[in-house]
Amino acid sequence: MIPFLSLQQINNQYAEELKQAASEVIDSGWYLLGERVKIVEQKLSEFIGIKHTISCANGLDALRTIFRGYIEMGIMHEGDEVIVPANTYIASILAITENRLKPVLVEPNINTYNLDISLIEQHITKCTKAILVVHLYGQCCWSEELEKLAQTYHLKIIEDNAQSIGAYYIPQHYSELVSKSPQNSPHHAEFTEATPPSFSNYKRTGSLGNAAGFSFYPGKNLGALGDSGAITTNDDELAHICRALTNYGSTQKYVNKYQGLNSRMDEIQAAFLTVKLKYIDAENQHRRKIAQYYCENIHNPQITLPNNNNFKLFTLNFSLTHVWHLFVIRHPQRDKLQQYLKDNGIETLIHYPIPPHKQQAYKEWNDLSFPITEQIHREVLSLPISPVMSNEEVISICNAINTFNL
Repeated sequence: MIPFLSLQQINNQYAEELKQAASEVIDSGWYLLGERVKIVEQKLSEFIGIKHTISCANGLDALRTIFRGYIEMGIMHEGDEVIVPANTYIASILAITENRLKPVLVEPNINTYNLDISLIEQHITKCTKAILVVHLYGQCCWSEELEKLAQTYHLKIIEDNAQSIGAYYIPQHYSELVSKSPQNSPHHAEFTEATPPSFSNYKRTGSLGNAAGFSFYPGKNLGALGDSGAITTNDDELAHICRALTNYGSTQKYVNKYQGLNSRMDEIQAAFLTVKLKYIDAENQHRRKIAQYYCENIHNPQITLPNNNNFKLFTLNFSLTHVWHLFVIRHPQRDKLQQYLKDNGIETLIHYPIPPHKQQAYKEWNDLSFPITEQIHREVLSLPISPVMSNEEVISICNAINTFNL
């Protein structure tokens, strides 16, 4: 069986470093709110290119704490609207509704699966206070149009960066220039490294909006060995409030300014993440190479491969706008394809089988219709992709898909 994702193999690469990190934490006798958390927050801030990183217990807490922070600042109030993609994991929605804010669902772009930015303006009302963009499957969701909308209507932009750590936003005019450069030109050569110097002036996801939430769930590109999350922002006041909110609403022990949460990253997860952060760019680049092979070698006409207008398939080495947390294909008979692959020793997953508006948790939305979202959730299938996959495994998957025929 080719596993969908072997966390054991991924972490075995760094087993000695991880064991040493764990040993140091155990020997320190300090397990919460210590030096390891400070170190990983600093390292993450440097990596993302942001002023503040506030660690927390998980990705959902990261997002809901951001919204709560804006409420405490008086920027948002109960009943205010937040535009959010209809095609997302339910955590994006939960973060909004838990703060008694109103999600306004907007269809995705069928080619990118991300929020269709061209549809946002028609959903903006006097109650709209924010846009929650989700960099789904590892692909950056951003544009100059999005920035202009936020400026025009005085909206906050919050990033759900749970799946896309390490991705860059590259402006459209620059991406078009690079995509036209010859493969063998010196201009192309400078884009072959995982973190090329030529991208120093461009921003990573997590630093694009007013604030961002991260998840370090074990299956993420940067995964802890347990639950963990983080908030990033350049806003000093928001950062101060969010840090207090994650610690019972307190910045001074036994003095509680807010009705906060107990949502903290522990020292041992911080130590693990500090180790693994060193390798994230190289691991993301390995994912890009697998994605490129899939795109060039899956020839089944029934299969819809990932695609976008900016960079063809987001697979060339210089295309750093995608980190391929998931490689998602579509097929109108998705369940039959999944069973076929299982019969051929290939494990796949579905991200996600039921859209938020069809979940029992939001039964008041069950009669709503979002045709593009519903099509995506009927057809998508995630293929194995990870930094420890062998060439033979990737080839076997392509061969199996190419021989599938209804």
